[in-house]
Amino acid sequence: MSVSENVLSVFGFDASLVAVKSHGEGLINHTYIVESENNAYILQKINTAVFKNPVAIAHNIQLIAGYLASNTPNYHFVAPISSVHGNQMEYIEEGYYRVFPYVKGSHAKTVVQNEEQAYEAGYQFGLFTNALNGLDANDLQITIPDFHNLTLRYAQFELALTSGNQDRIAASKNQIQFLKDHSWIANFFEKIKSNPNFKLRATHHDTKISNLLFDDHDKGICVIDLDTLMPGYFISDLGDMFRTYLCAVSEEETDFSKIVVRPTIYKAIVKGYLKGAGNMLSIDEADQIYYAGLFMMYMQALRFLTDFINDDIYYGAKYPLHNFNRASNQIKLLEDYLQKKEILQIEINN
Repeated sequence: MSVSENVLSVFGFDASLVAVKSHGEGLINHTYIVESENNAYILQKINTAVFKNPVAIAHNIQLIAGYLASNTPNYHFVAPISSVHGNQMEYIEEGYYRVFPYVKGSHAKTVVQNEEQAYEAGYQFGLFTNALNGLDANDLQITIPDFHNLTLRYAQFELALTSGNQDRIAASKNQIQFLKDHSWIANFFEKIKSNPNFKLRATHHDTKISNLLFDDHDKGICVIDLDTLMPGYFISDLGDMFRTYLCAVSEEETDFSKIVVRPTIYKAIVKGYLKGAGNMLSIDEADQIYYAGLFMMYMQALRFLTDFINDDIYYGAKYPLHNFNRASNQIKLLEDYLQKKEILQIEINN
């Protein structure tokens, strides 16, 4: 996919004076780097198949940009650049586009390699949520409805067991039984939602390591990719870090012997997150730090297996057992996480 001169001109670029090329490894939006003689910018086209209400994204980013500028002016926030019409997002040629300044001297990572990186990520995402702690989360718009609604995900799983592909249900017997046996994880989420000591906050919802920019010394610079910024609970952000950082291999790994939780990484994430979060968490919230990992690992296993049973209608599949293997991968991760509960708690207490 290329970028037209019209799109560039709407954001003030002269096509004859800039170079445009694809950028990064993002799987959702189309991302480009626009380079002029002196500066560089990130241009994105929003994937409206995933984000059906791009205007909500623009609203949320503009809202928090204003809030941070007024309340935490020293916080490093990368706000979109306005178009020639004064808008932070533009509908051009049947697509929604936006431009961000390129953060000089920054780089992103795809995997957490050590405790220092895990600490930096935990710190930066905790700091981000803490910086927005005074914002009324209800002022944010929903960009993906029910994104981390575990109650709904379990209901979708149960529905798939009655209406899904019977051959795939039979092939998933062991995985299905595991998820049923651990339905208490979904049930506990209902208790969290009814607990007034669990605050609905401005929550990132996608805290994989690639959504943090690092400097040349491996120190975190700032959080990026706020498309999933919505009202939520802290367990979404902390839990997604646990799910994606604790194991050295990704959810695509099919050699399950490699799926091992690293306790020292867990300790680094929590230490960094609590440092960034300050006194933000209530006692009830702090008591459920470990549950955050259960929440996200279990939900992702549910979603992958549900999609497999439903013939891969949501995530798609590169091969017939793709989502089956993804679900099995996340179940193995959850099993190891459960088995290491005492070890992880000892790490935190030391």
